[in-house]
Amino acid sequence: MKRALERALKIVVVLLLLVILPLGAYAISLRVQFTGDPSARTRNQDALWLGHAWVDGRKTAADVTALAQRLQGTGIRDLYVHAGPLEHDGSLPLAKVSPKARWFVDAVRAAAPGVRVQAWLGDVVQPGKDPGMNLDDAAVRRRVVESASAVLQQGFQGIHYDFEPVRSGSAGYLAVLDETRALGTTLSVAAAQIDPLWYLHAIPVDKWWSQDYFRQVAERVNQIAVMSYDTALPLESLYGGYVAKQTKLALEVTPPTTDLLMGLPAYWENNAVHWGDAETVSAAVRGARLGLGDSPRQNFGPALYVDFAATDEHWAAYRDGWCVAP
Repeated sequence: MKRALERALKIVVVLLLLVILPLGAYAISLRVQFTGDPSARTRNQDALWLGHAWVDGRKTAADVTALAQRLQGTGIRDLYVHAGPLEHDGSLPLAKVSPKARWFVDAVRAAAPGVRVQAWLGDVVQPGKDPGMNLDDAAVRRRVVESASAVLQQGFQGIHYDFEPVRSGSAGYLAVLDETRALGTTLSVAAAQIDPLWYLHAIPVDKWWSQDYFRQVAERVNQIAVMSYDTALPLESLYGGYVAKQTKLALEVTPPTTDLLMGLPAYWENNAVHWGDAETVSAAVRGARLGLGDSPRQNFGPALYVDFAATDEHWAAYRDGWCVAP
């Protein structure tokens, strides 16, 4: 019995070491990524995700004026306003979903003429979500593109897709990007994080893309915005290091003609995948700057998610960390 217990204990110790040591080494590497002096920042390449209230009648002219004032002195040139969601079959009931879209686009053009307004469209997708949209279905993709064409008629200056969770390697997703490009408009996407370790993209949780798949997506769009949040990392230093690593990985494969943006978590949650005290705007900004390093790329910037949850503190962290000259 004693020998059996000793043998079992040894097995447990070995298993713990196999898990703890790699994770410990990974945590140290992230902490190292978060050290050093942040680089100089790019200018006027930033973006902001906006909620649905801007196109369904809840917002007023006074709200647009306040938004334009909020944008002054920042580098935000793109607004991704939620104009969906798409139905699972790819269709979009415009009159029901976004009756005030034309008004909003016109109002922003008048109040902030240098800002581009893109229609944020998306849905949950199969096989990760069922029921969900099947992007491998040509008929579904055709209706998605028809919906994108319809919102452009409302005055939007681009299409911003946010399909989740897109599995790394999805051919249907690449196909809908190719088919949407035929509309001849600005095309941007909210992208999954890049596999930072081993082959995490092969795990069927649809959280990460391989770096090569990220490249394939980036080659097909004008802008790619990494959803660099909900990482489950418990410390601000680890999260900031993770954003720095994600920035470096994305820079390596994003074509020079494609704008690269890193998402900033301008919201508060505290759960298993998002530790509110760790995933801060200030850590994400610093991580993005450290990841940018001495890269000469100018079409790079942060993207704040999301307007209706962002506090004055979130905005201050973005302004102080990115927009204010050193």
